[in-house]
Parts: sequence; structure tokens; C-alpha cells
Amino acid sequence: MRQDLDFSGPSGTRLSAILLQPARPRWLYVLAHGAGAGMRHPFLEQISERLCQREVATFRYQFPYLQAGGGRPDPPPVLHATVRAAVEAAAAALPSIPMLAGGKSLGGRMTSQAAAKQPLAGVHGVVFLGFPLHPPKEPSITRAEHLGQVSVPLLFLQGTRDTLADLALTKSVCVRLGSNAELHVVEGADHSFKVLKRSGRTETDVLDELAATILRWADALVGAGAGAGAVRR
Repeated sequence: MRQDLDFSGPSGTRLSAILLQPARPRWLYVLAHGAGAGMRHPFLEQISERLCQREVATFRYQFPYLQAGGGRPDPPPVLHATVRAAVEAAAAALPSIPMLAGGKSLGGRMTSQAAAKQPLAGVHGVVFLGFPLHPPKEPSITRAEHLGQVSVPLLFLQGTRDTLADLALTKSVCVRLGSNAELHVVEGADHSFKVLKRSGRTETDVLDELAATILRWADALVGAGAGAGAVRR
């Protein structure tokens, strides 16, 4: 079932959201968009559908700058406040379902920054659909410095051709984070999770891999403890 919703963001701004839920959801993933495209981007539509098929509901939402028609992303404090408001709205829309949060590129990074400042209520793990570790051709791990302050487990889904995340550097970040982080490498995928035709794989294959990995990782949190306590269902 799909519902078009809205919720109150920073300074009372009304922001749009889409709740896609299966008949019996096992998880609710609060899913933020990337910098240049909103919650209706085809990739987010498609991954939400694949997750729904696996009993994972998604709550996609707009950041204020795209709600207003585009332009430069809002300052980080506004983005962080929006993440927090979206998590609260998702919990109200689909109560009693354990939550994950995160998103595509910028959306995932802003989610983890918000969680590093203060835990996101009800969220048991953060899922990155392509963590933007650095700008293209400027390898660095500066953007990962806050990740050690996130108290819940982290799942990194990264393509081997991602120009915003050197794979060796991403692996080093995950090693530094220890048991709190898991890296799943998507062979041949770029930052948008597109693959070359010569790879022999299709975008459908990649979407199925992403969705299956998210569910497998989330289900492993049950009883293992996530943050302050074990996941309850």
C-alpha cells in the first residue's frame, strides 16, 4: 500500500513523504534522497519496491530545499532537523515497527551526522546507499570522522566504480569502526548503482542484491543488540 503524506519539518515547513508498506512489514526504512534528486527519483522508487517485496516498508521524504523547488542543499543543521522530524513522522505513520534510517548519498550522510549528534529514537541501524566519502578525484576520509559517534550499527552498500568513495579508503573506514560497521561491495556498480553492459549484470540484479542485503543485515540485528538494546518485534 502506498500513501502520500506530509509532515512538519524545521520551522514548521510542511514536507512531502511517501509511505510504501507491505501487508505485514518487518522493518521500516526511513529513506532520504541524494543531493540532486528528490524522493521520486527512479532509483528510490525501484529500491523501495524491491524492499516492499521483502516485507520492508519505506518512508521517503523531501528535504526543504527540494520541497521549495530545488537549488543548493539546506545547511547541515536544517538537514539534520529534517532527518529527525522524518524519523518521528515515520514512527507515527507506522508505529511498533523497528526502524532503519539512512538513504542515498547526501541523505545517508546527513542521517548519520544527525545520529552522531543525538541518537534517532527508534532507529536500530543506519543504511547507506552509496556513502559519499569524498568529492570526485579528491580522496579523503574527512567526511567519515563523525561515524565513530553513531551508536547503532552501520551498513555501507558501495559500488566498485563509485567515484565518490574510493573502495580502499571505504574499507579502511569500516575497519576503524570495527564491529559496528559492515561493508557490502556491489561489483561493477557506480555511485548511482548502475553497471556496464559488459559486466553481464543488469540494474534489476543490482537492485535485488541491495534489497536482499538490507533485509539480511537488518534481520541479523534481531536479538544481537542494536545500540542501547536488542531489537524487539
